Amino acid sequence: MSERCVVVLGADGQLGHELCRTLAPLGKVVGLGRRNPALAFDLQSPAAACATIEGLRPALLVNAAAYTQVDKAEAESALAHALNAKAVGALGACAARLGIPVVHYSTDYVFDGQAERPYVEDHATAPLNVYGASKLAGERALLASGAASVVLRTSWVYASRGQNFLRTMLRLATSQPRLRVVADQHGAPTWARSLAGATALMVAKLGFDSASWQPYQGVYHLTNAGQTTWHGFAQAILDEARGWPGVVAEGVDPIPTSDYPTPAARPRYSVLDNGKFKRAFDLALEPWDVALKLCMADLSAR
Repeated sequence: MSERCVVVLGADGQLGHELCRTLAPLGKVVGLGRRNPALAFDLQSPAAACATIEGLRPALLVNAAAYTQVDKAEAESALAHALNAKAVGALGACAARLGIPVVHYSTDYVFDGQAERPYVEDHATAPLNVYGASKLAGERALLASGAASVVLRTSWVYASRGQNFLRTMLRLATSQPRLRVVADQHGAPTWARSLAGATALMVAKLGFDSASWQPYQGVYHLTNAGQTTWHGFAQAILDEARGWPGVVAEGVDPIPTSDYPTPAARPRYSVLDNGKFKRAFDLALEPWDVALKLCMADLSAR
């Protein structure tokens, strides 16, 4: 295996897919996921996953694998913590033994949504749901593992493939004349390709020597710029899809969170301040509405 090998965990997910593309210029990318018959990996078996990673001897480990079913996690707390916390700590220990840096992704749901301005990294965390608590525990486990690691908290991730809000809205728009979407939760929709691209540029700046990562180790916020509500996001999606074959929805009606109860509570405000990442790496993502147009153009072309 090439010395300059980059291992991406969760390669068959929406973010993992984009990471495999954007990291390719930096080395040989090996994507590990449940659908890869040659190099299958499962976070439920962290020891086996670590054995696979050690066999590959990568120069970098990028973890985009996670338990992401926010509502289902309320009933599967043990599983969510096993995948999002315990396994992440084990991966960090593995990377520390190999002396390689790690990039890991976390979530805006580590916050309770009571802020009035974008959250900075050292704002007090207080997850409202099991998913957020498990991801917060994973951050802490990785940073305590001894690996040179960067944790990127992001929000409302979507892509032109996979299961996400964008694709759900497009599916509903083909069967419902009007959509009803929550309008009192605020955040920043983030295109997986934007997130992956910034990750690759960050890695290019830091290189593959763990020592060069040490001064930058810690948590950073990274989302597309700006903010909106789920309703605003849905309306923008519908505006971009107007005239597409099969789309019949004519508009999106705003509703309060109370009209759409879910097992897991969501923060009413989870906008993240990206200033720390920009200062450290001189990088920033484009506004969320610009990213959406690019994603929709990609989806339309395919």
